[in-house]
Amino acid sequence: MSACPDLWLMRHGETRWNAEGRLQGAHDSPLTARGLRQAAWQAALVADLPGLRLASPQGRAVATARIVFPGGFTRDPALREIGLGDAAGRLMADLARERPALFRAGDLGWYDALPGGEGLAALEARMAAFMARLTGPALIVSHGITLRMIWALVTGAGRGRLHDAPLDQGRVLALRGGVAQVMRHPEDRG
Repeated sequence: MSACPDLWLMRHGETRWNAEGRLQGAHDSPLTARGLRQAAWQAALVADLPGLRLASPQGRAVATARIVFPGGFTRDPALREIGLGDAAGRLMADLARERPALFRAGDLGWYDALPGGEGLAALEARMAAFMARLTGPALIVSHGITLRMIWALVTGAGRGRLHDAPLDQGRVLALRGGVAQVMRHPEDRG
């Protein structure tokens, strides 16, 4: 990818469904106490950083962004999580047991096999278009797969390596000059 402004990527805090192992996609569940703490850690890590403050319009990202960006932020629909079609709201363990063929490809390729799902190619096009609109540094609160795709585009890793992106809840992934660096709060012992 051509030159990209500095980015700070933050996955929303842990939700009840994350803790249950349930796929969210377009659905939402509330942040857990741990998720609220993770958002506070992110807020401390990025408080003095310059840049546009952006968030997915989905509830879990908005709840996180309200903590991370107390001065306000812009909701951008391009930052929503990948569409999961029929799998949204399902327990990952149930899906794996009922449809093991989905996961034979390994890694995260199963996102391409979900009935009614958005698929990784469509997500890649959406994120490339989003990034083409950026004119300066940006701090972004979004979702695991969406942020992984931004990482893959910026670093040149490609969608086949999405699983390699270091995007843990409560941390900040700084992307500067195509190089990734994880920022971690001192209280984050996970």
